[in-house]
Amino acid sequence: MLKISIITVCYNSEKHIKTAIESVINQTYSNIEYIVVDGASKDATVDIIKSYGDKITKFVSEPDKGIYDAMNKGFQMATGDYLAVLNSDDLYIHNEVIEWVAKELENKKTDSLFADLIYVDEHNTDKKVRYWKSNEFVTGSFKKGWHPAHPTFFVKNKVYKKYGYFDLSFKLAADFELMLRFLERYQISSCYLPKPIIKMRLGGTTNKNIKNIYNQNIECYRAFKTNHLKVSILYPAFRLIPKFLQFFTKSNE
Repeated sequence: MLKISIITVCYNSEKHIKTAIESVINQTYSNIEYIVVDGASKDATVDIIKSYGDKITKFVSEPDKGIYDAMNKGFQMATGDYLAVLNSDDLYIHNEVIEWVAKELENKKTDSLFADLIYVDEHNTDKKVRYWKSNEFVTGSFKKGWHPAHPTFFVKNKVYKKYGYFDLSFKLAADFELMLRFLERYQISSCYLPKPIIKMRLGGTTNKNIKNIYNQNIECYRAFKTNHLKVSILYPAFRLIPKFLQFFTKSNE
């Protein structure tokens, strides 16, 4: 049975952290390592986390250099065959999600897996706002504006150990750079699970305002250069078109 490590990072996340934790500990899959990395929260976050006791496999609370640094800490603590991130504002769409993922990985035996994601209202997670429908990865897809939804991205632990973790020089798009590096530059194998597995609340850091969206697009363009991959100067436009269409894509759940 595959061991799946799930990492949640948080800072002053008392508002939604309980939902994230419970969506992991209520999973029916039995071989989950759950790691929570807190950035020395000043609100009730730490007390909430500690209230779950040994249902959380590993927990650390200490200052960090931001979300990607905290994720790197979690990855380096992980002992699972595959690693994934569940953000503190997000939740798994069903208690059998990790069962679905593990079964697909057992069958396909790929280095990675990704799936679909549903953006939901911050206060009502049953209210769907956008549907991120993905598809099988084909070499060159990133430069056309495609990329997987990072919270759905499950990757072998040994891939991280071989090709590295998040590049902290990317403040808003380190997740994009990592997926680009793994899939396009190093050509790790992947499979696509054609169903939504994550509900993501709207209002994250990268989508908080126009300035952040602009800066994220600049970082994504830089990610190609960092990985020695060719891309058009029109890439930011290619990237925005699929995201616009998500508002009109219907869920297949």
